[in-house]
Amino acid sequence: MAVNETVLATRADLDRGEVRTGGRAHVVLPAFNEEKALPVLLERLAETALTERLTVWVVDDGSSDRSATVAGSGYGGLEVRVVRHDVNLGLGRAVQSGLRAALEESGADDIIVVMDADDTHDPGLIRRLREEIVAGADVAICSRFVPGGDDRTAPPVRRLLSRGAARLFQHALAVEGVRDFTSGYRAYRASLLARASAHWGDRLIEEQGFACMVELLLKLRHCGPVIKEIPLVLCYDRKQGPSKLKLRRTLVQYLKLLVRDRLSPAPYRKL
Repeated sequence: MAVNETVLATRADLDRGEVRTGGRAHVVLPAFNEEKALPVLLERLAETALTERLTVWVVDDGSSDRSATVAGSGYGGLEVRVVRHDVNLGLGRAVQSGLRAALEESGADDIIVVMDADDTHDPGLIRRLREEIVAGADVAICSRFVPGGDDRTAPPVRRLLSRGAARLFQHALAVEGVRDFTSGYRAYRASLLARASAHWGDRLIEEQGFACMVELLLKLRHCGPVIKEIPLVLCYDRKQGPSKLKLRRTLVQYLKLLVRDRLSPAPYRKL
């Protein structure tokens, strides 16, 4: 993964305690067959862009519908870039492609936000995420499991998986400040992702499915990030179409990731 040298240069600023804040938010939307949801979500992001500087990166992961076409249709002046996979490669590769594209154009003060493309996440929270980064966080997570968070609109099986994974990872992994390990709505300081990318390259995300969000947190923890959470009210009732989450496959991925993390050595140098 290519890394913008301007972003990497901010490491020295962070070491001196100089937190830079005034940049653009690059919003990465991994999308697979989201033709119906994308227009509504992009309109909501266009409203957010009236007060926030946004660039939206829609990663069309081999969709068989018109997701890429509708993403590039224009939404009130919102800056939308489309990254395309010819075939479906999975959520992990879609997130990886989106982060790579955003990092290549990120400035020193920018943040990178990843959110779901199915319109279940409120774009209005981007301001709150930015505020946490401004206040000193390196990663800000929209969490269903802090006071004010709510996932009651999600199907019972999905809620059970998310809550079970949260308990498992909280007990098994030392990542301070995290309750919601599997949330797909997060903001990262661009310089943090650049440092991690410089070390892992294309191995920054190796998981193909939903476990990629946990994997990314586990690798970023070696950078010593400050992680904060804000409440997320999941609007699953806004989702159009069936869930792409496969319960058994995702559970197996989580368990394999946990074992692999235990067996993998820490980076040989400070990141």
